[in-house]
Amino acid sequence: MAYKSILVHADLSRHAPQRIAIAARLAHAHQAHLIGAAMTGMSRFYLENNRGMRGAAVAAQISALHGQAEQALDQFETLARQAGAVSLERRLIEDDEDGGMAVSARYSDLTVLSQHDAGEALPGAMSDLVPYVMLNAARPVLIVPRSGQFAQVDNTVVVAWDGSMEATRAIGHALPLLRAARLVVLALLHPPAGHAQPARHPGADIAAYLSRHGVPVEVRPAVAPGDIGAALLAMAAEVHADLLVMGGYGHARFREILLGGVTETVLRQMTLPVLMAH
Repeated sequence: MAYKSILVHADLSRHAPQRIAIAARLAHAHQAHLIGAAMTGMSRFYLENNRGMRGAAVAAQISALHGQAEQALDQFETLARQAGAVSLERRLIEDDEDGGMAVSARYSDLTVLSQHDAGEALPGAMSDLVPYVMLNAARPVLIVPRSGQFAQVDNTVVVAWDGSMEATRAIGHALPLLRAARLVVLALLHPPAGHAQPARHPGADIAAYLSRHGVPVEVRPAVAPGDIGAALLAMAAEVHADLLVMGGYGHARFREILLGGVTETVLRQMTLPVLMAH
């Protein structure tokens, strides 16, 4: 498996340059096509339902939103080329952020987003963008923290393993990054209720699977008497990891995002880029 299409959220936030640079470096390393997607912020459902009722004021608003999206795409193209991406695509989408990104993500191998920053109040910004895309796109998301600088995401990687389908999907989606890593630390977590553990040592089967893919893996139990999410972040800091790979747990219910405790903790407190898959 290799990444052939990488999607990155293009907007005018202060986090966009680092997010785009990371996506572009990955696209260059994997010889992937890089897509920058900028949304107008106006829901496609509103536009479809009010197509014949647009007055001058609405037309002016739509024009202004298009202009902002084009500015974001100009910035994306400049930064992506500076970071070495060769195959680029600008994509202006007439939709709100979460709907537009979730649909586009379904046609990409990896989507790069930023951790929500409540300090930014850009028009149309959604606080649930990351979990919404993760839960509605059936594709992995790479989330870049709102604080810190991250030159690479594939040197030392921590993988959270509990035997669940979500963790399995995350590992499968992360294989191109795991194969490129210098070290992959497999963090063994408590298995979900009802999950049957193999008769041999916990983690042996998934470690063998990774080894067959050429992944340099080291198995470590994650000691988590309390918050597992905090324990994962602590382990990542201990081994100086530049990426955390984990399953994303939760349910989407029409504008309401219900997340599992570990997922919510990591999304709120993350200190390094995180690849999540649901």
